Amino acid sequence: MTSNDNPAATDIFDAVVIGAGQAGLATGHHLRKAGQRFVILDAADAPGGSWKHHYRSLRLFSPARYSSLPGMAFPGDPDRYPSRDETMAYLTQYAAEQQVPIQSGSRVNEVRRRAEGVFEVHEGGRVLLARAVIAATGSFERPRMPALPGQDDFRGTLLHSLAYQSPEAFTGQRVVVVGAANSGVQIAAELAGHARVSIAARRPPSLLRQRLLGIDVHAWWSAFGLDTAEVTTWRADIFKRLHSKTGPSVLDAGIYREALASGHPDIRPMLQQFTPEGVVWADGTAEPVDAVIFATGFLPNLDYLAPLDAFDRHGAPRQKRGISTAVPGLYYVGLSYQRTYASATLRGVGPDARVVVDHLAEHLRGQKPSAEEAAPVGPRIEPVQLPA
Repeated sequence: MTSNDNPAATDIFDAVVIGAGQAGLATGHHLRKAGQRFVILDAADAPGGSWKHHYRSLRLFSPARYSSLPGMAFPGDPDRYPSRDETMAYLTQYAAEQQVPIQSGSRVNEVRRRAEGVFEVHEGGRVLLARAVIAATGSFERPRMPALPGQDDFRGTLLHSLAYQSPEAFTGQRVVVVGAANSGVQIAAELAGHARVSIAARRPPSLLRQRLLGIDVHAWWSAFGLDTAEVTTWRADIFKRLHSKTGPSVLDAGIYREALASGHPDIRPMLQQFTPEGVVWADGTAEPVDAVIFATGFLPNLDYLAPLDAFDRHGAPRQKRGISTAVPGLYYVGLSYQRTYASATLRGVGPDARVVVDHLAEHLRGQKPSAEEAAPVGPRIEPVQLPA
């Protein structure tokens, strides 16, 4: 039976993949090549993950030639930096051409594991059974929002970068962008053409030249195997030491360096607190502010795995190379640094998914319970309609 067959009510999937963004789609490609019987469940109405929520001017920081998922090259000029909309179109086309079985509008509420090792995936009023579960909801679904003193009393606009779309809504305003990584600097520089903008950060942005000797930095990283090296190797340790000294690097073709040198936007130490009218800076100066945008990153959205006791005391998945060290048969694709420094990127999820699917195949060889052994308990498993 292939992955595109329609299962009967007592059938058990080899794997259920949760999430149809770049991580889930890459995983689907490798599962299909491996002949596994699977389905991808996604809460959205179309594949593509969080890309459609990001700001309109967002461009990939890597050229198209280094931004492809397995089995399909990113179309167009390989040396350009694709836009958000181009990336969304690519993921939509990828899902169609790879013919992976996706169930859109399917939000997973929780995943449980029976004593015999079969997983119950609870989605709406259905329960699907699977011998393995792959959490591919990635690292960009849940905004990380700091809690600063007085924040709840601030009467201006307060939002995360995920809710930011374009600068026109802030024309003529006083805006503070919190965070000096790629998104924070890019948003602040864009806003500076419409508003008076400051970047508030614990350390100034660390600008890294996008091109060295006329060649994009990703080509150099690829040549030396740096950002695709496993995080335990000496190559990855070079990246680790660089990040520990400078913080996240902002790739720059010269635009941001010029903008920061002009003071539009300017750089300030991290703000101390909010007031109803604005903010208080590190030197104690209070200033009225119209809007504060937190470009402070994201957290994985893995609440549906809570019944599995799969996390450490800090709430991080207990995993190595995307393979759960706490729950046999549970896997991850798309976590930041799960295997390499590129793991959460378009160029990184494909190799990570291959590692996971190879391990999953070994796991399944000894995990083939009969339908009677895994007979459903509780809600009946409804047939899953998969594409022909």
